[in-house]
Amino acid sequence: MQFHLDGFNAGDPRVQAPSESAKTNPQTDSLPEQVDVLIVGCGPAGLTLAAQLAAFPDIRTRIIEQKEGPLKLGQADGVACRTMEMFEAFGFSRRVMEEAYWVNEVTFWKPDTKRPEHIVRNGRVQDTEDGLSEFPHVILNQARVHDFYLEVMKNSPSRLEPDYSRSLVDVEVDRKAADYPVTVRVARTDAAHQGEEEIVRARYVVGCDGARSAVRKSIGRELSGDSANQAWGVMDVLAVTDFPDIRLKAAIHSATEGNVLVIPREGGYLVRLYVELDKLNENERVASRNITVDHLIAAAQRVLHPYTLNVREVAWWSVYEIGQRICDHYDDVAGRSDCQDLPHVFIAGDACHTHSPKAGQGMNFSMQDTFNLGWKLASVLRGQCTPNLLHSYSAERQTVAQELIDFDRTWAKMFSDRPSEGGGEGGVDPKEFERYFVRQGRFTAGTETHYQPSQICAEATHQHLAQGFIIGKRFHSAPVVRLADARPLHLGHVARADGRWRLYAFAGEMDRAGAQSGIRALCEFLTDAPESPIRRYTPQGEDIDSVFDLRAVFQSSHREMAIDSMPTLLMPRKGRYGLNDYEKVFCPELDSGQDIFDLRGINRELGCLVIVRPDQYVAHVLPLNDHQSLAEFFAAFMVDLQP
Repeated sequence: MQFHLDGFNAGDPRVQAPSESAKTNPQTDSLPEQVDVLIVGCGPAGLTLAAQLAAFPDIRTRIIEQKEGPLKLGQADGVACRTMEMFEAFGFSRRVMEEAYWVNEVTFWKPDTKRPEHIVRNGRVQDTEDGLSEFPHVILNQARVHDFYLEVMKNSPSRLEPDYSRSLVDVEVDRKAADYPVTVRVARTDAAHQGEEEIVRARYVVGCDGARSAVRKSIGRELSGDSANQAWGVMDVLAVTDFPDIRLKAAIHSATEGNVLVIPREGGYLVRLYVELDKLNENERVASRNITVDHLIAAAQRVLHPYTLNVREVAWWSVYEIGQRICDHYDDVAGRSDCQDLPHVFIAGDACHTHSPKAGQGMNFSMQDTFNLGWKLASVLRGQCTPNLLHSYSAERQTVAQELIDFDRTWAKMFSDRPSEGGGEGGVDPKEFERYFVRQGRFTAGTETHYQPSQICAEATHQHLAQGFIIGKRFHSAPVVRLADARPLHLGHVARADGRWRLYAFAGEMDRAGAQSGIRALCEFLTDAPESPIRRYTPQGEDIDSVFDLRAVFQSSHREMAIDSMPTLLMPRKGRYGLNDYEKVFCPELDSGQDIFDLRGINRELGCLVIVRPDQYVAHVLPLNDHQSLAEFFAAFMVDLQP
């Protein structure tokens, strides 16, 4: 974390100085008449978007929530490795790791072949493969995730906070309006303002308001799919038990009593139990069964036999139906016949896809939706990118969500099927269930999302130059050593959720930024050439890295390199004092044997340039000297600011 750029300030560096607008026009209890972005819903998707937009004080953002205040407990709890990588960009991954339960191993239980009424352990596997991510898969109360996002928002230059006790009435879009084309009616539901309505005009509205989304209905989108007619219950309990794997994630298939998924929770004592209940009849809803928490406890006790479960306290519980449903498009114009309009209303999270919680993807996938959308909205609103960029949100996220739905359908069915040794008809082989879990490990970790070629995701023409940085997939971080201070760190951790593009330049063999080096030639092009993206798209008066953050990684040991020999662009002067940024240059972590060039398959002879989007996905891999392709890539969607 860099600070003191514009002068020394004491105190917590996570608390950024308020913007001038936040000081002169602080947020009030009433919604403003006009906003740039109105977010509906304070769930994980809504807060991810709000936290990202809060970084831009020139974007007027508000987020409304029908609840009276922040979430306290319950709901989702699984945080995938990929989500932890995203949390690092927001600055709170370490705090999550300190509090959370770490899912290191998973056990599998099946009926005892000699005594089918008893369960026995059938297998034990590592939860995620080695090297998949520098972060673990963890379990943490969703409310704590909300707390961290709320803190990021409140400490941002915008000082953004949610407006609670607000219920969306309707959304209307006027395509002919030159500005603020979306009109939103909001009802206040708190006792002091009961019956009052507020009218807000917005440039963009994002519905993160759950499976019964009012925003989705307002734009005529529908969730479609099927239901497994299977009821499940979930409860967070404090219990005394002799079940030996109560502090391990455990998938349990019983012979006749159904199935249970054990998810240990943070703190050492709490545990979450997903409990299979009875099949539902056709068109029957789970609410009609009048299921109580005592039903869930009794069902869990039967599945765990011969082990005992003595529940002392239930912190939270719920029942739900398994189903996989998805919208065909995620905005108000995509897929409309002969429609050339630009989108102004979007949906994200459960508003556009729902599925079972067995693979722990609900909260994780929802947050990735709005991490994808946030930087695009910011880029368009700030005049950096053309509005056509916004079409890519629905195109990218709906496609990968369909893959999730297909996976979840298979996974949920395998989990609910009765165990059958050898995979007999009508059942699932316990060993095959375990193998399927291992095979899908990258998917459930969130690292298999792969965006297809588009204007912001290039064809893999030069993929051979960096085989471990797959175009369209997330930037897979690796250890490096910072040249200026010899600090070991992860290269991916330099990227904040600040809307900037990252340009990672990997030096070729013997390249130490000398007169004829590829790194120096790239820096000179970016600094001096008229077609340079930095020159064309960086606003006047802004720091030279305010849009494009160039970092260089050399092959030599940091002890063999000299920081004062670097091109000016790798030691840029920034801020009101023109201070040098010494944190742009890195070398491999040779002492540990984790050389980033080997780990990520980077061509040692030629090196390469890896272009990474603000949401941490690789957009392009280019030869260091292919300056023309670099310029052409950004020219396709960015707005030229030069006269």
